[in-house]
Amino acid sequence: MSEVHSPEAGADPQPPAPADPGLSRRRLAGGALAGIGSGVLSLGVAEVVAGVVAPSSAPLIALGDVALDAVPSWLKDFAVQNFGTHDKQVLLGGALLIALVLSAVAGILAVRGKQWGTWLVLALGAVAALAAATRPDATTLSVLPSLIGALVGMFVLNWLAPQVRQAVDAPPGTRSAELSRRRALIALGGLLAGGLVTGGLGRVLGARLRGTEASRDSITLPAATDPAAPLPAGVSVNVAGVAPFITPNQDFYRIDTALITPLLRAQDWSLRIYGLVERELTVTYADLLKGDLVERDLTLMCVSNEVGGDLTGNARWLGLPIGPLLTRAGPKATADMVLSKSSDGFTAGTPLPVLTDGRDALLAIGMNGEPLPVEHGFPVRMVVPGLYGYVSATKWVVELKVTRFDQDEGYWTPRGWSAEGPVKTESRFDVPKDQDRVKAGTVVLAGIAWAQHRGIKAVEVRIDDGPWQQATLGAEDSVDTWRQWYYGWTGAASGRHRLQVRATDKTGDVQTSTEAPPAPNGASGYHTIDVTVE
Repeated sequence: MSEVHSPEAGADPQPPAPADPGLSRRRLAGGALAGIGSGVLSLGVAEVVAGVVAPSSAPLIALGDVALDAVPSWLKDFAVQNFGTHDKQVLLGGALLIALVLSAVAGILAVRGKQWGTWLVLALGAVAALAAATRPDATTLSVLPSLIGALVGMFVLNWLAPQVRQAVDAPPGTRSAELSRRRALIALGGLLAGGLVTGGLGRVLGARLRGTEASRDSITLPAATDPAAPLPAGVSVNVAGVAPFITPNQDFYRIDTALITPLLRAQDWSLRIYGLVERELTVTYADLLKGDLVERDLTLMCVSNEVGGDLTGNARWLGLPIGPLLTRAGPKATADMVLSKSSDGFTAGTPLPVLTDGRDALLAIGMNGEPLPVEHGFPVRMVVPGLYGYVSATKWVVELKVTRFDQDEGYWTPRGWSAEGPVKTESRFDVPKDQDRVKAGTVVLAGIAWAQHRGIKAVEVRIDDGPWQQATLGAEDSVDTWRQWYYGWTGAASGRHRLQVRATDKTGDVQTSTEAPPAPNGASGYHTIDVTVE
C-alpha cells in the first residue's frame, strides 16, 4: 500500500513574510505626531493653570529662567549681540523646540507599546515643577502648572497611542485603515488646536487676573514739582535717518533677564529700603505720587551695546529722587553700595555715592508723559544717569538694600562683568549706514554721541585715515542726554571710502580708539563704516 502524505508534510518551510519597509517609518512619524500633539495640549493646559497661579510658573518660563541663570556669560552675550531685543523670544523658542522633541520621543515610545513614553512625560513635568519651585517669586502653588500639565499629557498620550498604532498598522488601502487614520488625524488636529487655544487663553487669563494694565490705565500722573525745561531749539539736526532726540516708548530698547514681563499693580507695589541703615523705610506708590517729583531727559545705555549699536535710548522720565530717600534711611558709614532687586529676582549693585551725589537718579514712574509701559518696569523702575543699565536701571524694583561691594553682588558681577559700570564716551553714525551707496558730491554724515553725566563737547569725523574734521553739534539739552551731530562731506569722490567718528566729553577726554568688546565694562573703539560713492 502506498504511503499517503499530507500536502504539508515534507513541504519546504515557507519563508517569513517580508517586513513592511514603510511600517517602521509610519510608526515613527505617527508616534512623533502623537507625542507632539499631547505635548502641545499639556503645555497649553499648564499655561491656563499658570494664568491662575502665576504666569512665571508656566513650564517653559520656569525652565527658561533656570537655563538663563545657568548658561555661561559668553552665550548670553552671543544672544544679545546676535538677536538684540529678541533674545528672549529665541530662548523661549529653543525651549519649546526641545520640549516638542522630547514629547515626540515620548510619543514614539508610547506608540511602540513602551511605558517609558508616559513616564518620560511625567519626568518632564517633574523637572519643570522643580524649576518653578526654585524661582524667586515661587509659592507652594508654583508646582501645579507643570504637574497638572504632565498628568494631562500622560492621559492624552495613553488614549491616543493605541489609536495611532491601529491607524499605522492597518493594511493600506482598506476601509478600516482609512477610518482609523482619519480618526487619528482628527484627534491630532484637535490636540494641536486645543493646545494653542489653551496656551493663548492662559496668557490672557494671567494678564487679566493680575490687573496690571487696568492698574496702569487708572493712573493719572501728577505734575512734576521740578519739571524738565522745554527742549532747546536745535537739539535736532534735522537729518533724515538720525535717531530722534526723544525715543518713542515703543522704540525704546529692552534688555533684561525677565522671560515673562512681571505683572504688578501700582496699588500693591511697595519698596523696602533696608540693610546698613539707621532706619528701615517702606515706600508705597501713593507715597511716590505725593512726593516732590522730578522730570528729566535722561539717556540710558545697555552695557551689551556694540560700538555703533542701537541699545541706547533717550526719554523724558518722571520720578522721585533716590538720594533723599536714602538720606532719610541714614546709610551707615561703612556702606558703599545699594543692591536693588526686581520683583522677578534680578539684582543690580549701584555705587552708593552715585545715588547720593545730587545727580538725577530717580525712582521713575513716568516715561515720555505716560505711566511706565509694563515692559519697561511698571509700576516703578530705577533710572541713573552715567551708569550702564546692568548696575543701575532695575525694572519692577521692590527692594533697595544698602550694603557693601565686598558683601553683596548684583546679578551680572559674578558672571564676569565689572562691578560699577560707568558709561564710556561713544559716538556712532546713523547716516549713512555701513555698506551704503551714496551719490558723489556733498554727502551728509550724521549720528549721535553720548557721555552721560559728563556731556559731549565735540564730535569729529575722519575719511580714509585723513585728518579729523569737526562736526556740527545739535544743541545740548543736558549733560545726561545724547547729542545729535552732522558733517557735510564735500567733494566726495567716486569709489569706496572708510569713515570714522569720535567724540570728546566735557572733561576733555577723547573717545578711545582701543577696540574692546562689551564685556566686562562696555565696548569701545571708533565706529567705522565703509560706503561706496557713485
